[in-house]
Amino acid sequence: MQRQPGFTLWLTGFSGAGKTTIATALEQQLKARGLYIERLDGDTVREGLTRDLGFSKEDRDKNIERVSYVAKLLSRNGVGVIAAFISPYREARQKARQACTNFIEVHVNAPLEVCMARDVKGLYAKALAGEIPNFTGVSDPYEAPEAPEITLNTDRESVESCTARVLEYLETHVFIPLEQPV
Repeated sequence: MQRQPGFTLWLTGFSGAGKTTIATALEQQLKARGLYIERLDGDTVREGLTRDLGFSKEDRDKNIERVSYVAKLLSRNGVGVIAAFISPYREARQKARQACTNFIEVHVNAPLEVCMARDVKGLYAKALAGEIPNFTGVSDPYEAPEAPEITLNTDRESVESCTARVLEYLETHVFIPLEQPV
């Protein structure tokens, strides 16, 4: 494995915007380069680290606080962290930025209508029917980043294009070495 500076790529956006898809693609490409990478994803983290939390604003903030703590420990020890969380509130993301080494906010942006159309789990339909309270974009707000380091418009860009732009950012800012030609 190659040593690199620790960093935290924080992917934020609506459910269905493409955070997990992009995070998984980035994880595979970075690990293929021999880098120390850990992916923290909203769905899997809620199965373990934060299963005791619901979806109220307080619980969402606590969820991000716990994830930020893990990302802080990893990133300060030379691990690249890819954190994919709706993380709807600016204040919670700002606290994560302050806690983590080399925080890079990535707005995974897609219009709500596109996210609803992509929803394979049927969560938006349930939220619109009132079956899921506090659902981001339906009955709870999403505060879009005001100045993210990277914005990925997943309704217009492919997964390959999005991951290439993130990799280019990481290379340009010397968080990862340039890819060596084969």
